[in-house]
Amino acid sequence: MAGNDWINSYLEAILDVGPALDDKKSSLLLRERGRFSPTRYFVEEVITGFDETDLYRSWVKAQATRSPQERNTRLENMCWRIWNLARQKKQLEGEEAQRKAKRRLERERGRREATADMSEDLSDGEKGDAVSDISAHGDSTRSRLPRISSVDAMEAWATQQKGKKLYLVLISLHGLIRGENMELGRDSDTGGQVKYVVELARALGSMPGVYRVDLLTRQVSASDVDWSYGEPTEMLTPRNSENLDEVGESSGAYIIRIPFGPRDKYIPKELLWPHIPEFVDGALNHIIQMSKVLGEQVGGGQPLWPVAIHGHYSDAGDAAALLSGVLNVPMLFTGHSLGRDKLEQLLKQGRLSRDEINATYKIMRRIEAEELSLDASEIVITSTKQEIDEQWRLYDGFDPILERKIRARIKRNVSCYGRFMPHMVIIPPGMEFHHIIPHDGDMDGDADGNEDLPTVPDPPIWFEIMRFFSNPRKPMILALARPDPKKNITTLVKAFGECRPLRELANLTLIMGNRDGIDEMSSTNGSVLLSVLKLIDKYDLYGQVAYPKHHKQYEVPDIYRLAARTKGVFINPAFIEPFGLTLIEAAAHGLPLVATKNGGPVDILRVLENGLLIDPHDQQSIADALLKLVADKQLWAKCRQNGLKNIHFFSWPAHCKTYLSRIASCKPRHPQWQRSDDGTGTTESDSPSDSLRDIQDLSLNLKFSFDGEKNGTGGNDATVESEENMTDRNSKLENAVVTWSKGVLVDTRKTRHMEKLDHNTSSTKFPPLKRRKHIFVLSVDCDSLDGLLGITHQVFNSLEKERNEGSVGFILSTFFSISEIHTFLISGGLKPGDFDAFICNSGSDLYYPSVNSENRPFVIDFYYHSHIGYRWGGEGLRKTLVRWAASIADKNAENEEQIITLSEKLSTDYCYAFKVRKSGLVPPVKDVRKMMRIQALRCHAVYCQNWTRLNFIPVLASRSQAIRYLHVRWGVDLTKVVVFAGECGDTDYVDVLGGMHKSVILRGACSGTHTGISYPLSDVIPLDRPNIVEMPETCNCADIRSSLESLGFIRS
Repeated sequence: MAGNDWINSYLEAILDVGPALDDKKSSLLLRERGRFSPTRYFVEEVITGFDETDLYRSWVKAQATRSPQERNTRLENMCWRIWNLARQKKQLEGEEAQRKAKRRLERERGRREATADMSEDLSDGEKGDAVSDISAHGDSTRSRLPRISSVDAMEAWATQQKGKKLYLVLISLHGLIRGENMELGRDSDTGGQVKYVVELARALGSMPGVYRVDLLTRQVSASDVDWSYGEPTEMLTPRNSENLDEVGESSGAYIIRIPFGPRDKYIPKELLWPHIPEFVDGALNHIIQMSKVLGEQVGGGQPLWPVAIHGHYSDAGDAAALLSGVLNVPMLFTGHSLGRDKLEQLLKQGRLSRDEINATYKIMRRIEAEELSLDASEIVITSTKQEIDEQWRLYDGFDPILERKIRARIKRNVSCYGRFMPHMVIIPPGMEFHHIIPHDGDMDGDADGNEDLPTVPDPPIWFEIMRFFSNPRKPMILALARPDPKKNITTLVKAFGECRPLRELANLTLIMGNRDGIDEMSSTNGSVLLSVLKLIDKYDLYGQVAYPKHHKQYEVPDIYRLAARTKGVFINPAFIEPFGLTLIEAAAHGLPLVATKNGGPVDILRVLENGLLIDPHDQQSIADALLKLVADKQLWAKCRQNGLKNIHFFSWPAHCKTYLSRIASCKPRHPQWQRSDDGTGTTESDSPSDSLRDIQDLSLNLKFSFDGEKNGTGGNDATVESEENMTDRNSKLENAVVTWSKGVLVDTRKTRHMEKLDHNTSSTKFPPLKRRKHIFVLSVDCDSLDGLLGITHQVFNSLEKERNEGSVGFILSTFFSISEIHTFLISGGLKPGDFDAFICNSGSDLYYPSVNSENRPFVIDFYYHSHIGYRWGGEGLRKTLVRWAASIADKNAENEEQIITLSEKLSTDYCYAFKVRKSGLVPPVKDVRKMMRIQALRCHAVYCQNWTRLNFIPVLASRSQAIRYLHVRWGVDLTKVVVFAGECGDTDYVDVLGGMHKSVILRGACSGTHTGISYPLSDVIPLDRPNIVEMPETCNCADIRSSLESLGFIRS
């Protein structure tokens, strides 16, 4: 086992004291377990398959013990630890095997059901086997990395992009991000991802057709970090300004820092989760304002919305999903590191239980964010095929086989019956190569063709390396990796040491990070380094192996240059390499490559054609590959030439070209309403013509609801709906609105005097919430209409003065349908005009009060559906849900009574409502979402009314998203919004509490429980947030006013 050569000393010691352990005076623990052979057990259970590096510390103590009796006792205890740890490991492996078997069965069942729905028109091409079928990620193995074929192609593409004015938004939340002097390695959050997103934003900002790029991150104004991280805006200076298409007033790439979370504290990414809704609201404000600014500059006065929002890592993916939903903009996602893969690795180690892992890493919250990113993303960008095949397939929301079938149907323009799968695209990270000049000389003479260049002294790092060698002119085999067992450095040293021809032809250089002393290193890294030193001594490699203690980051290119100058080879022998950025760096300096066949290097060498793949477990394979490249000078020269010729495939321009081409393949989506008169400013005009003009502006996005019944045709599968039906539908809608608007003008003239007396009944500016100073949202999940009515009157009475002045408005946010709300208003003596908007069906429908409220009480926002309708399954989803509901039955009843049934009366086009008869027998909401995702159906499941109703709504719809939509649509200031909620409620209850708005918690208002999440409530909302005020169970109107005064919303 790599890195555990010290186990040999364990074995020798146990052999030495073996008889003592079998003696009658041995410990009681061993005697109770009968005759025990620690030697045999150690060989069978530990050396053959168990790696527990923590035991190294115990062995050091045992070695330092002089007393033989105490030393024997320590060895006995160590054997017991080994046995106990091995037993725990086997138990965990058994549990994990059961989970995998269960997951495999669930996926196969979901795949069968999804295939059955699409079976009537499956083609032979969709049924292809796993070997011969064309991959969904590329048409061939060669085309998995689609790239620019030549400089001429790049110039032709750039010419096509001229004239475009694209606005891109990237999001990366954790770590410390700035454009220059990045503090990479400062902590675990400030690493390679930080450099990647900054360089990506910088490169995109220099691409033809891209006008502006915003990289959104967190603003940190803490005393323990540099002041630059507190600056709201930082411009990223382009590396090469020659390719800039056009320089405008606001063009270029920028880092935009949004304040959210603790203002004066830098916190790790695991603690950012409850503050993400606040970031979403702040980012939404920035994007709206920037879109208006860019629209004035280059958009002809119309807002220039982002063409895509790209989330990096799970936290940013969660935020990007919410932003793309409320803005109706395509979303991209890059995982960088995935939660399910990390969870499996941690469970295999056996050091922490699942609960301890979740408490430490917030792993379940992270996984749910990644699942939501799969739900909302059009494109998921990966670095390698291994990331798709081995990591993303662990998720409920992605199945490679089902994706292949769905994509084949999309290409044939055949309905997928409401099923969707994100498109996995392989785009390796880019690099900057313009500053790299490959060296054509050797150690014996000057560089070829560089006689005119001034002589430059050798870098200091060259001396630090060459001082190890007795013959520094021999070709250098270079490995650059930290001393980690996974990097497989010891196998490389063994291969070098046991191959005499290789030792005679080459030197070996190991750059294993920086160290001061071995004792100060971690036990794992220290054991690897000790193993390397022992191997050097064993094979007598002194004068042939270099292992310097220190090097600077800026000296790494010099190390590559030294290896190339000696006509050396770069090797990455890791057991698994997710990508392999060092391979690209080495190739850019003219080094041939030898790399592991497991992971990203397979794709890299397929493109570069400059090296050999090896089996990292096969020592002879490593030696043969190195010897072949070092000994065959023609092969070495060919690999070097191929690498330098093809390296531009991994440049930032090539990366960005592929990136932008993928975005161009997405269907454009953005807010489409006419904004000619939708400004957020208030007006004092009360002319009837103003009201009529507003209504005419709304003619394309509002529909009437006369009696609350289901609108439309009952199905919403956009794939199969014909253009003729859509055109006819829009025509009827426009005619209805125009007819109604004519009546409104007459009605407005008749009731103009009444409008001045009652500000809440009607308004001269539609809708009235545009001119409210404050908005109060009633989002209390009461079990009955009577309970909601009592709270409504209490809040109204608390704000009676402000209501009469017309300075405040009210929004009703509930799981009820509009017909139930109509009944609620009538029974409580209320009018539709008492509210400015109605968020119904758990956020899937949005209504406004009608001006002519007697006959036509409500108007539905048509364009709200265009925002939330993305990936809504429609009729295909409804059929699957009905079939699923039929399978949920009470098996203890006489006739196996069905406990979940579809309610046609309560359902709408964007909400399928089910009645629940026995709430104790229904599956939890997380299992329902899992079932939907496995079948590629994208929706939210919400248990309502104390688990007596189950609403299925679009994945981008929610009550909190509806409030954000009102901010985008009508300019509602989210900082001027107060949400009234109970201490518990529907399973989407927690969503309404997060964000920039204020919240008032009414204790005792409802009896439901928020069990819709598989992680603590503290991972969703900050429990100590100052924007939340809790009321006692027996509060009165004075208490409510007092709480609103404490929030700064009203005055005494």
